[in-house]
Amino acid sequence: MDQTTPLLLVPGLASSARIYAPVLPALWRLGPVMIANHIRDNSMAAIAARVLGEAPPRFALAGHSMGGYIALEIMRQAPERVLKLALINTQARPDTPEATARRRGLMERARRGELRAAREEMFPELVHPSRRDDASIRQLVHEQGEDVGVEGYLRQQTAIIARVDSRPTLARITCPTLVLTGDQDNTIPNAFSKEMADSIAGARLVILDRCGHLPQPEQPDATARALTEWLAS
Repeated sequence: MDQTTPLLLVPGLASSARIYAPVLPALWRLGPVMIANHIRDNSMAAIAARVLGEAPPRFALAGHSMGGYIALEIMRQAPERVLKLALINTQARPDTPEATARRRGLMERARRGELRAAREEMFPELVHPSRRDDASIRQLVHEQGEDVGVEGYLRQQTAIIARVDSRPTLARITCPTLVLTGDQDNTIPNAFSKEMADSIAGARLVILDRCGHLPQPEQPDATARALTEWLAS
């Protein structure tokens, strides 16, 4: 990446700028870095449009989980502005009825003030089995949830539920693309990452060992290495 090319990072659901902290020093050395605010709108189209309105004219784009859904919407709205794309532990598929039902249940719990308890229950699903007792990552998940807040979380879930199927537009992506995932992601199985990589011409697929849904804190060195190699390519 040329040192004048900005990098735009998009966090995931109930996630904030903190998720990228473990890899920021390595990325920052390569040029300007910006982290999108994605908690102010309740549709993917509106979130992407606002992010584009606040982004540099042209940039490299990386999205994690929900951030990947936003990144794919950005690719539909303004592909000419994205120089490189990284899709991290995400998928191109729309919500299933079962996933939507689960989200609506979580939204009701959030309205009742049970969001922290819900995060605590879901934590084992987010990380590799070897990190289920990792207090620092658990604390990170809770801190990010507080950053996003209940209203932001509700807007995010509303946007995720209504997102479109991005699989038909993957073949239109022509910029250098990295698809990064963990070998034991129980939130978004890496089969969906393989599906995206197979559908994007020239995409590079990286599957991190001993990694769940949160590669930045789970495997910071390997994640930073994959992203810096993508930016430098």
